[in-house]
Amino acid sequence: MQRRVSKPRRATGRATSRAARLVGAWSLAEVTGERADGSRFAPFGPAPKGIIIFAADGHFALFQSTGAVPRIAANDRARATAGEALGIVAAAIAYYGTWSLDAAGKTLSVTLAGSTFANLLGGPAQTRHVTKLTAGELRFTNPRTPQGVTLMTVWTRARRR
Repeated sequence: MQRRVSKPRRATGRATSRAARLVGAWSLAEVTGERADGSRFAPFGPAPKGIIIFAADGHFALFQSTGAVPRIAANDRARATAGEALGIVAAAIAYYGTWSLDAAGKTLSVTLAGSTFANLLGGPAQTRHVTKLTAGELRFTNPRTPQGVTLMTVWTRARRR
C-alpha cells in the first residue's frame, strides 16, 4: 500500500512565515521529561544529541540519543548481544514522516511513516505544542508519550560545520 503524502497547506500572513521559519535543520539542545507527579528527568541524559529536519514539502526526519550510544563489540549490528541491543534502544530513537503547522503556528502535527520504535506507527497524527519559534530557537512540548510523560524539547538552528 502506498501512502499518500500531503503537503502543508498554504496559509496566509503570520502562519506562512512561522511555517517557513520552521523549515530547515535544528540541533537538539535539551530534552526534559515531566511525569504525572511533576517530577522531572533528562531522558537522553545531560548532553543529548540529535537533529530534526523539516522540509518545505511537508516531510521531516528526527534522530535523538544520549551523548554516547553504546557500540557493538562484533562491529555488526545484526550480531549485537541482547545487552548491547537493549542499550542502543534505550539510548536512541529515530522517526520520519510528514508535518504540518496549524494556522496560528502553535500546533505542530506529525504523522509517522517509519520509526525505530514501531509502536509509534499507525496511529493518528501526533501533536507538539510550539512554545517558541525564532530564527535560531525552536521549543515544543510532546504532551503525552507512550510512557505517559510530557517531553519539553529545545532545538537550536543547525550550523554547518
